[in-house]
Amino acid sequence: MNSLMQSLVLIELSLTCAVACTWLLERFSPNSFPFFVKAFLVLLIGNILFWPMGMNLPLVAYIRGATGDLSIVLSLLLWSTLLPSYKPVPFAFKFAVAIISLCFYPFALGAGMIDPYAWGYGSIAFLVTALFFALVCGLANWSKGVWIIAIAIIAWAAHWHESANLWDYLLDPFLAIWALFAFVGMIRRKRRERARSGYLFRPG
Repeated sequence: MNSLMQSLVLIELSLTCAVACTWLLERFSPNSFPFFVKAFLVLLIGNILFWPMGMNLPLVAYIRGATGDLSIVLSLLLWSTLLPSYKPVPFAFKFAVAIISLCFYPFALGAGMIDPYAWGYGSIAFLVTALFFALVCGLANWSKGVWIIAIAIIAWAAHWHESANLWDYLLDPFLAIWALFAFVGMIRRKRRERARSGYLFRPG
């Protein structure tokens, strides 16, 4: 059973990496990809990641050794980019993840007396906070966020990954970096828009 779970986790990571590669290819392409093209690329890249390398281990096993298990939230956000009805992640969610990351990682790495990472080991208060965050996503009319957080909590309860900490299912460094870059990028765009608006409407 343990080997089966390990195989399923590797399949999950290989598909997530394949989706990330497909997303990057589409970002650098002048045209968006149809759904069947995305699906084909994901299956192709995911299959390549399962080719055996050294010690008869698939390539994805080495990726997992370097990155660890990605959070369920990040995986589902990436997978959702394949959907024909995909809509960009709301800026409010990116902002919230960026702020949480800036508060979480310094303390989790020992910057203070508080260790928020310990809250992920069965803390009812932290679980209620995560559920409240999902409720806020629902009230903000972003139902996909509710499902993503709910599935992450269910995966944690089912011990889908090796970690027993809820934080590892909700947040990871790659998700934090993405949110921080998106937040900084949004601020820069707003400044450029204000500067352009001021230039267009200045007297004379």
